[in-house]
Amino acid sequence: MAVSGVAALLAALGGALWLAARRFVGSSVPRLHGGADAGLMRGKTVLITGANSGVGRATAAALLRLGARVIMGCRDRARAEAAAAELRRDLRRDGDPGLDPGLDPDGGAGELVVKELDLASLRSVRAFCREMLQEEPRLDVLINNAGVFQCPYMKTEDGFEMQFGVNHLGHFLLTNLLLGLLKSSAPSRVVVVSSKLYKYGDINFEDLNSEQSYNKSFCYSRSKLANILFTRELARRLEGTKVTVNVLHPGIVRTNLGRHMHIPLLVKPLFNLVSWAFFKTPVEGAQTSVYLASSPEVEGVSGKFFGDCKEEELLPKAMDESVARKLWDISEVMVGIVQ
Repeated sequence: MAVSGVAALLAALGGALWLAARRFVGSSVPRLHGGADAGLMRGKTVLITGANSGVGRATAAALLRLGARVIMGCRDRARAEAAAAELRRDLRRDGDPGLDPGLDPDGGAGELVVKELDLASLRSVRAFCREMLQEEPRLDVLINNAGVFQCPYMKTEDGFEMQFGVNHLGHFLLTNLLLGLLKSSAPSRVVVVSSKLYKYGDINFEDLNSEQSYNKSFCYSRSKLANILFTRELARRLEGTKVTVNVLHPGIVRTNLGRHMHIPLLVKPLFNLVSWAFFKTPVEGAQTSVYLASSPEVEGVSGKFFGDCKEEELLPKAMDESVARKLWDISEVMVGIVQ
């Protein structure tokens, strides 16, 4: 018993040291916003949903460094304003070479705009889009980044299951209402943040609202599968418009997205160690979003799935055109789009 205990301790210690070494060696994910890219996005306007924290915030910071004008569409305006102020301070402190020295120093890298957007409210989405269309002459990139992860069963303001409502339906309406602006700004791009967890979901048209049964993990996977089907169908509809749309898996990232996960107290130290060693930082997780939003390499590429800045294969269920079209039609009815 004592020998096995010592062996277990040594194994744990060895594992911890290996994990630490792995983290210090660094990630293999390419960094895309170095000085050589300064000004790549200057003159372009980018809208990012959920940009006040995690991957969205890191995406905003990277695109600001590339010279973009970034609009943060966030549910909590106060938190978003605080995040924007912190981003501006960070960029000024860094003295980033991508910043235009002739611009107002309070504006960071060009301009950082905060707008209120609650994807759990179709009313909020419509109000946000009305404001965008009134105030913004162009939109070069839309990044559908915001998401809800494995929350207890709850409904949006309009009565939709929260994960499907926010992750899919809110972004579905947002994108459709801004398509005219994207088309008039072409060449332009739509970037959709999904997850490889789509593999564990399916589209049950008999219970899209999960009222017959609810499993928070399955429903998250369903919403991420819906993101991919939406992307592929939108890409088909946008052929010839010079508006491209691609979808990505950011990787497993250390963010507050997992706030609904309940980890036993005794397990937390091990979980924290594993997440520190194996999970990506938000900056690393943002790289594929930044790549799809800005890189000349993907100009004209549409309807594809990416991970770590490379195209990846999808399972057949994520490429089913008949399911994608049916989901689109039903989503139009659910969000009240009138043709």
